Amino acid sequence: MEERIAVIDLGTNTFHLLIAVLNEGKSTILHREKQAVKIGVGGINQGIITEEGLLRAVNGIRYFKKTIDEWSVTRVQALGTSALRNATNGKEVIQKIKSETGIEIKLISGQQEAEYIYYGVRSAMDLGTEKSLIVDIGGGSVEFIIGDRDQIFWKQSFEIGAQRMLELYHKHDPMPEEEVVQLVAHFEKYLAPLQIAIQKFNPITLVGSSGTFDTLSEIYCNKYGIQILRDAGETPLTIENFFEIHSKLLSKNRHERMQIPGMIEMRVDMIVVGSCLVNYLIKKYLFTKIRVSTYSLKEGVLDHDFS
Repeated sequence: MEERIAVIDLGTNTFHLLIAVLNEGKSTILHREKQAVKIGVGGINQGIITEEGLLRAVNGIRYFKKTIDEWSVTRVQALGTSALRNATNGKEVIQKIKSETGIEIKLISGQQEAEYIYYGVRSAMDLGTEKSLIVDIGGGSVEFIIGDRDQIFWKQSFEIGAQRMLELYHKHDPMPEEEVVQLVAHFEKYLAPLQIAIQKFNPITLVGSSGTFDTLSEIYCNKYGIQILRDAGETPLTIENFFEIHSKLLSKNRHERMQIPGMIEMRVDMIVVGSCLVNYLIKKYLFTKIRVSTYSLKEGVLDHDFS
């Protein structure tokens, strides 16, 4: 019997909605959309969601609820991630959203988030038999997963998301060298468990999941006139062109970054610190291949919980 379901990912920067139809255990995606709700702005490093952030969250979910009703959805799974799970007022925000929209939100741990991301990436591309390091740069947290097409070998979530790093280190625009050095020192300090895991499992390829990586790929494709298919699970990017894009991002201010073909408004502020993390990973662990998955947490939920 056919059933329509919705998955909502309440990210720190972006809320995502996916609507799919289930038929005999198989899912088909009908609709996707996203909103730059930015619930982490101004409070992410203090462990709160501001009144303004709460208002944007309620309005964002109210808008999604209208779309969900238009698509005659019968089941909704809404997941709260880093900003909500770490905010001292997270439960009040969740209660307010439910009272205003009727949507019930389930908080998930960083480990659960990483697992869903793996399932999403695996459904987008063939990871093969060699191990990859999958990276999802969110606004609040960054998830790292080492896996192949069959299994996860290691996973961990770190509270070093782009909104956190933006507010801590990106004080001037363009971002000066001394702020980049401080940011990299932060990565070094907090990512020690990642270094141990990489030494143990030796992943060959860096796989970026959605977000920052989508925009990097868009910039690359715009430059070379590469058409991206609407429902593509994987989009192109090369290490060489990443370095070129990264250098360009560091040299420009916000207005100048917005002029780069492929840049989008919801990514323009956090792209610099996100790109710095990618640059750090490539240089520290000597990756020679990068892949970009357009699928992430919400597709992982669809693949793992509904199909």
